[in-house]
Amino acid sequence: MLEIRILHVHHMFSTPQGRWVVFEDLSLEIPAGSFTVIVGPSGCGKSTLLRIVAGLLRPTAGEVRLGACPPEEARARRWIGWMGQAPALLPWRTVEGNIRLALEVNGRWLQPALSVTELIELVGLRGFERAYPHMLSGGMQQRVALARTLAPGPRVWLMDEPFAALDALTREQLLEEVERIWQQFRATVLWVTHDLHEAARLADEVVVLAGRPARIQTRFEIPDPRPRRDERRIGEWVHRMRQALAGGAS
Repeated sequence: MLEIRILHVHHMFSTPQGRWVVFEDLSLEIPAGSFTVIVGPSGCGKSTLLRIVAGLLRPTAGEVRLGACPPEEARARRWIGWMGQAPALLPWRTVEGNIRLALEVNGRWLQPALSVTELIELVGLRGFERAYPHMLSGGMQQRVALARTLAPGPRVWLMDEPFAALDALTREQLLEEVERIWQQFRATVLWVTHDLHEAARLADEVVVLAGRPARIQTRFEIPDPRPRRDERRIGEWVHRMRQALAGGAS
């Protein structure tokens, strides 16, 4: 497990219309082993922040640390697992082959906690080892992508709306799977979503990002025990998030 520290991060993009400042002096500390969810309107910089934490973008100013390491070093050590909306599976590889790919790339550095067979079992795809991506539903493809993300045994999971493109029933099933797997491994999770219900289901802490430049509007812990099935209680947390997004939270 690794803590994530985002320290006075400033980031901007140059556009034909001029400079677009995404963040100014943004700081956030995420405890090791916690499940933190970032919510906010489109265009507020949620995915940009995730890419900075992953080391895929360098901030204009400020720094990020995963434990004592900068993101580039954490990536080199294979401590970071990344999952986005698109499964990005190789069509000529089977389920087993796509998962194994994560171990083949610089595999000499990796000491996976689980075998490919165990990962397939973990994400509920036993019996589909030899199937190709075109033979799988969208939800099954995302299960393969999840197993591939977990294959190197990352200490940090960076999840950029991984289930946004799925239907409600499939998304619900996968959220249950993610929560179960996370409780087994207790990685540090930073999860981005537009879905407030999803945030209330998953988060130890919700960070509400809003404004231009973006700032942390508010953050609050959700102490409710897991698994969370009380829709009335979930609805209360969703209401608080909506208030915060509207600027109504203190």
